[in-house]
Amino acid sequence: MRQRIIKRNEQSLAPTPRRKTAEEGTDVEEQEEAGWDVIVIGAGAAGLMAAGTAARSGFRVLLLEKMDKSGRKVRITGKGRCNVTNARPPEEFAEQVRVNADFFAPAFDEFNNKMTIRFFEKRGVKLEIERGDRVFPQSGKAWDIATALLEYCVDNGVKIVYNTRVTGLIAISDKIYGLKYRNKRGYERQAEAPRIILTTGGCSYPLTGSTGDGYHWAADLGHTIEPLRPSLVSLTTSHPQAKNLHGVLLKNTKATLYIDNEPVREELGELSFSERGIEGAVALRMSRDAVEALHAKRRVKMVLDLKPGLPDDILRERIHREMEALTPESLFAELLRKLVPKGMVIPLSDEVKVHGQTYLKKVTLVEIERLIKVLKGLTFPITGHGSWDYAVTTAGGVRCDEVNPLTMESKKISGLYFAGEILDLDANTGGYNLQIAFSTGKLAGMLKK
Repeated sequence: MRQRIIKRNEQSLAPTPRRKTAEEGTDVEEQEEAGWDVIVIGAGAAGLMAAGTAARSGFRVLLLEKMDKSGRKVRITGKGRCNVTNARPPEEFAEQVRVNADFFAPAFDEFNNKMTIRFFEKRGVKLEIERGDRVFPQSGKAWDIATALLEYCVDNGVKIVYNTRVTGLIAISDKIYGLKYRNKRGYERQAEAPRIILTTGGCSYPLTGSTGDGYHWAADLGHTIEPLRPSLVSLTTSHPQAKNLHGVLLKNTKATLYIDNEPVREELGELSFSERGIEGAVALRMSRDAVEALHAKRRVKMVLDLKPGLPDDILRERIHREMEALTPESLFAELLRKLVPKGMVIPLSDEVKVHGQTYLKKVTLVEIERLIKVLKGLTFPITGHGSWDYAVTTAGGVRCDEVNPLTMESKKISGLYFAGEILDLDANTGGYNLQIAFSTGKLAGMLKK
């Protein structure tokens, strides 16, 4: 059984000379005289997959990363558990891709979710499928996924150099020539290669190294960048009771997003409240539409049905049963506690305009009808969204019609390839965005000799 040479802290590498990596203090110039067939910029999910795939085919591959280790964003995704992919069938998977699903289809055909599962399990990472067909490592540790990707590169001879900031790309006559970078000693240098794969990510979680550099380089070479927006991000509200909802988790809620009073999206599932605003899977899935509308200065609101399984008449019967089970001296707050989580009692009392300490015997039928209306339509005006620091992914990016979907090569600059979040390609939460990175990275790395 082959000994694993990558340890979890990435500091205990024991590679052969050809597997020499940046942790040993190497620099680009040390092997530059040998020349590179491919340079990959950005050691995230897409970059690691692209670099390892190209090297496996016999190309001399240099992978540059400006941070001190690879896969920083992978290591924190899924709250540190890493939702690797989603096991849904292809047609259902495609429905979760928010834009340019047709563009993504060839990449998914080449390296789909089943192949992703086999890829990691072959490398010793056991996976399991959870609710919603979400796939996670059995260990519950995102680090295992990042390590497996790094091993894939090192085992195939990728030269990885960290703490190296690329400052621009070089193209001559619409053909990629190389790049400019600043080495660890702060000197400006150039590296040449006939193929460059740009996998610099988006703008979300900038502390992981995703600061949008690649968009500028692509634009400088003539590519159109679709407007960049945070996606899968919390939404903020001006509702006066929002501050009292921090920590509340609603597990079975139907939410409808309205833009200019027109319903545009409906979601069912978990929703939560925190100091950052409205979160949870439901809010995150709605955030792309909400953010677009907010930036267009349109009116946005979210309406919650706290009892989606109960029509008004059934809910009315339920409330009256709960009231009969309590005594006339019971309080309105006690009734609410039978219907909603504890943290919702005060905000709901305020919304219904009945104090929680009011005796049930004093609650009128009109107020009960108002309670039903609120339970079936609690409205939150949406006034803003979370920052890039907490956005899961980036909406917008390099226009997909300027990229060949069969190869990920630029249609404008020969030898320039894109993969991952830098593309105008994003999906709902649930493992879909990492699969986009793996599929497009794999395809970009499948270069022809």
